[in-house]
Amino acid sequence: MSMKGRFPIRRTLQYLGQGDVVFKDSVKVMTVNYNTHGELGEGARKFVFFNIPQIQYKNPWVQIMMFKNMTPTPFLRFYLDSGEQVLVDVETKSNKEIMEHIKKILGKSEKVCVASGHHTKEWLHWEDAEGMVPPTFSLKKESTGT
Repeated sequence: MSMKGRFPIRRTLQYLGQGDVVFKDSVKVMTVNYNTHGELGEGARKFVFFNIPQIQYKNPWVQIMMFKNMTPTPFLRFYLDSGEQVLVDVETKSNKEIMEHIKKILGKSEKVCVASGHHTKEWLHWEDAEGMVPPTFSLKKESTGT
């Protein structure tokens, strides 16, 4: 692995495996709306930079989309398989507070993770999971922007 670029530690398996948010199976899509400037969005920027790679690693079945500089205030939106949406305001929160909050409201409990074989500290790497294919689903027409 090349250790070039900005903060290459973020690309190591050890760092990626340290994330502790494993979403419930009902979470299908996560969108992150944030701005590159402004004091109130600092936590959201750090969340995108440091925590999104860990979330992607631990939740390979969840589609994650970033929307940069398209909103006055930063927020997260989760799309569930039931068609419901969960909106999370992250304007004044630090990246750690954001992680704790989404783990509390949409994360699997430690007991469920262990029972289903998803250890939050030791996650099976995607390439090692023979035959695993992420589920596919269709978004409602109003969710696609077409």
